[in-house]
Amino acid sequence: MLWIKTFHIVMVTAWFAGLFYLPRLYVNLAQETDTAALARLKGMAVRLYRFMTPLAILALGLGLWLMLGYGIGLGQGWMHIKLAGVVLLVAYHLVCGRMLRTFLADANQRSHQFYRWFNEIPVLLLVGIVALVVVRPI
Repeated sequence: MLWIKTFHIVMVTAWFAGLFYLPRLYVNLAQETDTAALARLKGMAVRLYRFMTPLAILALGLGLWLMLGYGIGLGQGWMHIKLAGVVLLVAYHLVCGRMLRTFLADANQRSHQFYRWFNEIPVLLLVGIVALVVVRPI
């Protein structure tokens, strides 16, 4: 079980690294006017999103293995709230993918300030989820 937990934590950490950086690329894409720089940033964003998605799947799969296979958190209130946070995180990941397609189609209508605020969402989710796992208040 400890190896599964270890790899779950590593996959979650790597996934979050991508979730922190991808919207930062969007800030730069929303500001950039140079065609060559836009192409480079788009390429970076595509590669990052393609790399993040398997990490997310592994993080979710290992988390489910811990919960269903070892019973960690089953039937406990903190786990229900954590799972709601994870659902929001998956939704955020998918919204990032939709935004990426918008940038690739040169159809972005949002400002760099929007993406700066959007970039804060995974920070809040990370703090909430980690607090629930460590403190287990319910």
